[in-house]
Amino acid sequence: MITEKSTPTAPGPHFSEASFDFLEELEHRNNREWFLEHKPTYEIELKERMLRIADAINAGLAEIAPEHVRAPNKAVMRIYRDVRFARDKTPYKTHVAAFWPRQGLEKTGGAGFFVQIGVHGVMVAAGSYTPAAPQLFAIREYLLGHHEHMRSVLSAAQRTGLAEPLAGNPLIRSPKGFDPEHPAADLLRNRHWALTSNLPGNAALGANLTALVIERFRAMTPLVNLLNIPLAESTPLQREASTGRR
Repeated sequence: MITEKSTPTAPGPHFSEASFDFLEELEHRNNREWFLEHKPTYEIELKERMLRIADAINAGLAEIAPEHVRAPNKAVMRIYRDVRFARDKTPYKTHVAAFWPRQGLEKTGGAGFFVQIGVHGVMVAAGSYTPAAPQLFAIREYLLGHHEHMRSVLSAAQRTGLAEPLAGNPLIRSPKGFDPEHPAADLLRNRHWALTSNLPGNAALGANLTALVIERFRAMTPLVNLLNIPLAESTPLQREASTGRR
């Protein structure tokens, strides 16, 4: 369970009504001309505030997952959408987000911590949401011998009330190459490995925003640590063997 000590009480950085006014207007005027005209507001009310929020979250991660601490300007994600292959060609996201992967696994699909903040809600998540085929294969192989540990971790996170049940987007059948009668068969079918917690959008306006995020990150940390064992040890041979096993 989350202890009293685990929940920071000092006021922290947060969004403002002006931040949300900008995001609400952006939903209706998502074009380059409007954005450039209002960019000073974006820089002050969105970008600068999100950098301070990320810095405050780093202070919490330093205690619970120090190997995930990341410079705020690296953690905070760009507001510009990648529209190269998207049907929706609007150029800007209508939320802000930040991601803290494990140090050394930033480019190889390591599990990490994520927060997305918008007018319509705050999503706190941790794990590996859409692991690529090599990483998914590594997780599945690891679970063959550690499924009981995984079940314990997932159960403990859910009991805190700070994480929703894992929504793994499971396959209908066992993945190719894995025994459908194995005790871990239900876990092996999962394609997503992230826990989430959803808060109302106005949570981002309160001085306890970072406390709420860190509290949930703490509950989800055991899953991140467990996933990063196989993800850190994934080898080129495993990547080659994983072809066709997604």
